[in-house]
Amino acid sequence: MGLPMALRLLAAGHELRVWNRSEGRTERLLREGAIQAGTPAEAELGADAVITMLFDDQACEQVLFGPNGLMEALSPGAVHIACSTISVALAARLTEEHARRGHEFVAAPVFGRPNVAEEGRLWTVVAGAEEAIAKARPLLEAFSRGISVVGREPRQACAVKLGGNFLIGTMIRSLSEAFVYAEGQGIDPEIFFETVNSALFQSPFYAAYAKLMLHPPEQPGATMELGEKDLRMLREAAAARGARLGLAEELAATYAEARRKGMTQQDWAVGLYRIAQQSANAR
Repeated sequence: MGLPMALRLLAAGHELRVWNRSEGRTERLLREGAIQAGTPAEAELGADAVITMLFDDQACEQVLFGPNGLMEALSPGAVHIACSTISVALAARLTEEHARRGHEFVAAPVFGRPNVAEEGRLWTVVAGAEEAIAKARPLLEAFSRGISVVGREPRQACAVKLGGNFLIGTMIRSLSEAFVYAEGQGIDPEIFFETVNSALFQSPFYAAYAKLMLHPPEQPGATMELGEKDLRMLREAAAARGARLGLAEELAATYAEARRKGMTQQDWAVGLYRIAQQSANAR
């Protein structure tokens, strides 16, 4: 996801210094005019803003607090824009750490798959101090079709993103079981979906995921591993506030089954559909 976002920033005329944990991942960006950084700290080098887009909490902590990390390199007054889907707890910790060092911090996780990022049509969820958001907004607009400001505490943006991903997961699971049901009745799942979506939802989002499930892509846009990670963080955030989400517990069991079957790198939507089909055939 970070690559198409960075390309949109370059296309918008922003000067970009880039670093990636995986060797070779920045080559296209360098061809488009980005500057190569040798370490996370070197990526900052006096910049007004730093954007991170990383896999999980562990990766973020390594890049921010590890050797040659960003946290020590950021200049006073610089803004860190975290576009990664990270835990509510880590967002709260980063808020405190940045404040202690005189930095500004904005959480800005995004909704959308890589192809949506390429089109500059991500939806970005933002939380932080008004002044910090004002600094971040011109950068976020380069790859966003919309921006929702959900609060002054960065953790709130992360909570919204995790809640949204939970809704996507439950939608995919319900679609999966509905398709299995339709198949059992001798009904083409595509005809079933077109009928129900036209009658009830009129949702292009439902339609996009239904198409993805019935016509799997060659490359996964989001893997089962990502879905499992995000659901775990949602459950942790809920538990920290004394809430138990029964549907989330059921979905977690489905992800655990996918892990047992070695499906972690399969596309999120396709994998949940495959599990529903297997469960139906096993009865």
